[in-house]
Parts: sequence; structure tokens; C-alpha cells
Amino acid sequence: MLRPDLIIFDCDGVLIDSEGVASRLVAREVTALGWKMDADEAMARFIGMNIGDMQPMIEERVGRKLSSAWRQDLAEKLVAALAEEAVLIPRADEMLKRVTEMGFDWRVASNSSDEEMRVKFARTGLSDLTAGRCISAGSVIARGGKAKPAPDVFLAAAADANIPPARCIVLEDSKLGTRGAVAAGMTCYGFDPHGDGAALLAEGARAVFSSLDEIFEVLT
Repeated sequence: MLRPDLIIFDCDGVLIDSEGVASRLVAREVTALGWKMDADEAMARFIGMNIGDMQPMIEERVGRKLSSAWRQDLAEKLVAALAEEAVLIPRADEMLKRVTEMGFDWRVASNSSDEEMRVKFARTGLSDLTAGRCISAGSVIARGGKAKPAPDVFLAAAADANIPPARCIVLEDSKLGTRGAVAAGMTCYGFDPHGDGAALLAEGARAVFSSLDEIFEVLT
């Protein structure tokens, strides 16, 4: 592959280890609604998913509409938890610094909200490095787009950098994100440090990395 003009990173599970925090919170909240769930099931069902897309799934399972305040309440609880518990994926900061030093342009494209990314990057020391590089599903939805697995978040990141989608590569850890990146016409690489990457390959990932440093094999 030719040298990419833009690298697009997912946030949760690629740069920030926050999915365990979110899954524990979601499991507790969903169980309180009457759908008994533990953190492992919450992770399996909702990994990479925007809160707005989770709500109809939960409503169907519990057999009723949730209150108008439920989504905002969960979002606020999630921001509070992430501000206290999110940690870096090992070597994520070093990887981003090296990518920058090599002269690559890059963005973070996430189904997280702007506020979630703000507190996660503040806690993990990435605020300065990621400033001006973040595209959230919330900002895309506000402009009439959709969260992953739609390609809109990735296309917005490419447009922000003024780079054609075909000249972008993406690093994703979720099936939904991989599906969205492929739909955007981008080359997607999977990140699965604890598994075999089969689910990501099935969604169209070109290859799957088990460590972040492996990205440099396709950049040099």
C-alpha cells in the first residue's frame, strides 16, 4: 500500500482503555431496568455502540419506552466514571507521538461524545496531543449524520483533514467500527490484543494487530 495521507484512530479500545469502565456502568444501569446483565455481556452486546443506538435495543428487551432523561443521565454517569477510571492503552501515547514525528496527519474518530473524549484525554495526558484532531459521533449526528457502523464519522474525519477516503487508513477494535471504515472506502486494520481478530477480519479488516507498534509495519 502507498503511504497513507491520513491515519484515523478509534478512541475506546485503541487509544483509551475505557470499555471495561463503560461496560460495568451499562450493565448496572440495564440491570436496574429489568434486563439482568453483567459487564461481559454488556461488552459483547454494546462494544463500539453509541448510546442513542443502544436505547431502542434496551427498550425492546424491557418492553417499554425509557424516560426522556435516561440517555442524558447515562451519558453524565459515563463521563463521571471515565474521568476517574479511564487509562491509556499501553504505549498509545508513544505511538501517537511517533506517528506525529514521522509527519503523518491523523484524527480520532469515535462514537464517544465530545465530553467523554475530553475527560478521557485529560485523565490520560493526551489532551494537548489530540487537540483539534477529534471527530465525535455527537458532532456528526448534530449535522444529520449517523454513528458507527455508518461511515459518517470516518468521512467527517477525512473531510476535516481534506483527504480523500481512499487515502486514509483506520485502526479499529470493534466490529461496528471496522464495518463503518470499510463502508467509507478506507483501508481498515483491526486491533485485538486479547483475541485472534477473526471477527474484525470478517468485517473487512485487511490485517489485525495485537500491539499498537505493529501499525508502523504498514507505515514504513
